[in-house]
Amino acid sequence: MSQPQLSQALQRIQPSQTTAMTDRATALREAGRDIISLSVGEPDLATPPHVIEAMHQALRDGATRYTPVGGTSAMKRAAALHFTRDLGIAATPADTTISAGGKQAIFHALCATIDPGDEVVIPAPWWVSYPEIARFAGAKVVPLPTTPASAFRFLADALEAAITPRTRWLLLNSPGNPTGAVFPADELLAIADVLDRHPRVLVMSDDIYAPLRYTGGRHATLAALRPDLAHRVLTISGVSKSHAMTGLRIGFATGPEWLIRAMERLQSHSSGNPCSISQAGAVAAMEGPQDFLAEWRDLFRARRDLVCAGIDAMPGLSTPVPDGAFYCLVDAAPLIGGAVEDDGALALHLLEHGVAVVPASAFGGAHCGLAGFRISFAASEDTLRAALQRIETAVREL
Repeated sequence: MSQPQLSQALQRIQPSQTTAMTDRATALREAGRDIISLSVGEPDLATPPHVIEAMHQALRDGATRYTPVGGTSAMKRAAALHFTRDLGIAATPADTTISAGGKQAIFHALCATIDPGDEVVIPAPWWVSYPEIARFAGAKVVPLPTTPASAFRFLADALEAAITPRTRWLLLNSPGNPTGAVFPADELLAIADVLDRHPRVLVMSDDIYAPLRYTGGRHATLAALRPDLAHRVLTISGVSKSHAMTGLRIGFATGPEWLIRAMERLQSHSSGNPCSISQAGAVAAMEGPQDFLAEWRDLFRARRDLVCAGIDAMPGLSTPVPDGAFYCLVDAAPLIGGAVEDDGALALHLLEHGVAVVPASAFGGAHCGLAGFRISFAASEDTLRAALQRIETAVREL
């Protein structure tokens, strides 16, 4: 039988390494191994009861039919409320769309706007799917390297140097995955000054982790700080991380109406509407009580401090303290080149000792001269302590 021919677009991308490591850990557990998985970005907390009840009620009410492609009117209103109340963006239901998770919104936005040869500037380290989606759409990925010394943030001058006449998008992620980096308002305003000189460049601001910041004060995001640039900014959010609803697959986007309609046109042929029951839950998540979020932030902050202190106490490992999200990006460069040749081999060494992490190379770490791994601290303190003990044992063997 002849080899099936895959499309050139598919051949440009690689599978998600975060998903691959999580799947490998799951398979080992199912085979009887004691594996602690710190590879997946998923809160271990229970979905709020009022969200569960709203979905139960939607089922009882028979809300199991198609909805409009871009979401129900109630869902769009709830998403616009979130963007306005929580992010300070003057959003309306007309310039808001709902998708099956934030990733789908990002995919549709890039595929709807990129032509072959266009460039997408992405700060590195980056979330694994950003460059792959851009490449699938036909773009050239332009890395914008950052370092632990800069708290994994880039300066406006570096962005200016990265932009060319072919630049179509800048991708921002604050708080960031895998670094937890948070851009303050003054740095975003300096970035906006650069964008003023390059009117062709669109901006994707992925703010999915905005409720999980540890710096205090209001979250800073570009479309709120510079409303005059809002016609070029697509802001991504959702309920997966903030309300522990990862499997329910609901994401939000707000931006210029021409782009929102283009994304919905593509969605009409890819998946159709987001899950009707999940939309009912997300409406309750946005319109219901939000006070628990402060409690969750305190919980994650304590976990962050536990993990950072534990990592920094180990020989050959160090990590900046992240300002948001629930990840630490660990620098393990002193351990590379001896018993383990790269951070992929180091991740496998840790897996053999019962802890699943994701190598920094999966996040474009090589562009920053970074070799190490990402830890998700979205796990109980007891689980994190046990994982740190295993990591220490594994590291001392090297």
